Amino acid sequence: MIRTEGLTRRFGEKVAVENLHLTIEQGEVFGLLGPNGAGKTTTVRMLTGLIAPSGGRAWVAGHELGTENTAIRRAAGLLTEAPGFYNRLSAYRNLDFYARLYQLDGVLRRRRLQQYLERMGLWDRRNDPVGQFSKGMKQKLALARALIHGPKVLFLDEPTSGLDPEAAHMVRDLIEGLKEEGRTIVLCTHNLDEADRLCNRVAILKGRLLRVASPGDLRRQVFGRQVAISLREVTDEVWRAVCSLPFVLKYERDGHRLIYEVRDPEKENPAVVRAVVAAGGEVQYITEIGHSLEEAYLSLIQKGVQRLDEEHTYPDR
Repeated sequence: MIRTEGLTRRFGEKVAVENLHLTIEQGEVFGLLGPNGAGKTTTVRMLTGLIAPSGGRAWVAGHELGTENTAIRRAAGLLTEAPGFYNRLSAYRNLDFYARLYQLDGVLRRRRLQQYLERMGLWDRRNDPVGQFSKGMKQKLALARALIHGPKVLFLDEPTSGLDPEAAHMVRDLIEGLKEEGRTIVLCTHNLDEADRLCNRVAILKGRLLRVASPGDLRRQVFGRQVAISLREVTDEVWRAVCSLPFVLKYERDGHRLIYEVRDPEKENPAVVRAVVAAGGEVQYITEIGHSLEEAYLSLIQKGVQRLDEEHTYPDR
């Protein structure tokens, strides 16, 4: 649904996005993650035809960037981080204005207006001036505006920003529903818990692409698969028994816990437990250590591009 080849954007001497290669499939929720200034918004602005790239090529919904920008805008919906409206007009008239710009006919336009205002919980406030709306209500109206023309691709920049927990939950449910409809969603967010729950894959940017993977694979790539055995006591005999196992990659003591890393816990944990018991260890319980997407993200950002390239290869690039 989206493909980029060497997509690059410079602002004077500053390179905002460098040599970006991405492929995003239809029906995928794809997260763009990175610190402020990493190039996320610039990437979205290029892919929606708002700014021209300095180099490279891209296709959105089968249309080539630069030569078919009008078709791209028809196929894509965009929620910006700070959406603007005509504050003196009602929610209904604001939405109607943008629906007319997309050339929706009268019957379809009225049906879509009611559909999305109801879906966002704004139907009862449809005649109120938008200037009286809270930030969260404006955010929901902006989502309705991004969806009003039925886009195949949806670009969402911080879609739950400023929303209360109930409204944010509603937006996340909406994103899940759009995914089930076969829509492709590009999600720019600093909310890593949200990205972990919603995204099939995420790309971490810092000027250029650091990594592309599913949230689960990203955690495993950064931390491996770590297991903790809780014992009555981690004796020297138990410690030596685990350290001597050739498939145990890393190991450490943490009080009454022995923490180790293996490639395949399901296959190799039984052998570790047998070795611990044979060495006189009294196993209380065993569990795989889970890491958050935030921990993996921070590790990648802090390591930087050069060190990552030296440590890993990743064919998604």
